[in-house]
Amino acid sequence: MSEISSGSPVIRPMLPSDLKRIVEIDIKVLEKARPEYWEMKLELTQKHSQVCALVAELNGKVLGFIIGGVSRWEYGVPENIGWIDTIGVDPEHQKKGLAKLLFSEMKNTLKKQGVVTVITFVNRRDWRLLKFFNSLGFQPGDMTNLELDI
Repeated sequence: MSEISSGSPVIRPMLPSDLKRIVEIDIKVLEKARPEYWEMKLELTQKHSQVCALVAELNGKVLGFIIGGVSRWEYGVPENIGWIDTIGVDPEHQKKGLAKLLFSEMKNTLKKQGVVTVITFVNRRDWRLLKFFNSLGFQPGDMTNLELDI
């Protein structure tokens, strides 16, 4: 029996005390440590009300997290647009519905803030992430990302 099936994870706001576990998950997923990056991200989530950061916790252990927010007219994107910045789930707990659970709660939170559309960026060759977001109902949008190598 998996740990998740033995109980329901609690979705709650991300706290500074979650930093160590978030870094551990990030290392498992990306195979590199970025503690300064996550310190900065957690600080932003605490300071800006338009940023939403949640964790999935079971038996006192954070198993995954999601960060997103509301546009507030950056780059001409209207304030009724929300975004997903990152989703991370401990590889030992992936493919058990945690990311979908986190996204569902994020979507409900964004909807309460007037968001009608949620966007995210995915590498067009990352079939695993594309498949995941497609399963949530995402589809190609009207915006085009532009990049310049320097």
